[in-house]
Amino acid sequence: MFVIVRSFASSTESTAIESGNTAAKVTTQAKYQTHVQYIGWQGWVTQGTTAGTTGQSKRVEAIQITASDSSAKIAFTYNAHLQNVGWQGWKTDGQTAGTTGESRRMEAIQIKLTGDDAGKYDVYYRVHVQNLGWLGWTKNGAEAGTSGFGYRMEAIEIKVLPKDSASAPDTETGYAYKKYSKVY
Repeated sequence: MFVIVRSFASSTESTAIESGNTAAKVTTQAKYQTHVQYIGWQGWVTQGTTAGTTGQSKRVEAIQITASDSSAKIAFTYNAHLQNVGWQGWKTDGQTAGTTGESRRMEAIQIKLTGDDAGKYDVYYRVHVQNLGWLGWTKNGAEAGTSGFGYRMEAIEIKVLPKDSASAPDTETGYAYKKYSKVY
């Protein structure tokens, strides 16, 4: 049995917070870069921009995530699911999750916020996966990607929005998995 949910929501939603009659811009944004098969480390991108590749059949092998504002009172904590390894263990703010130089694909990821202001924000993310395309948005530590399929993660989009933001994307299952039954 397996579950697949796909979402094609736009990644360009506004990052304004409604506060009375004025809208304030979110200054804390996700800043991230991916290490991609045959390319290496790509440049840093922010707030919902695609990191990785689509339509090129290249695997994401590693990722680094941090806040775009060094004075932000949030940090990113993230965990990568790797080919022939499983869940690697949590990394924090700029550390490398995944591997480089091992030709090992990332298959899934979890991302959450920590720090003094973490409770004021939600972190949303979705991944582009081999044979499935873009999966649905997930948030705050939920799994995004696949396990049990052997599919590579090819790209990711991450954004930070205020808690309960009206511009938050719909979140559904952004994770596909296969359950195996024991055969006797």
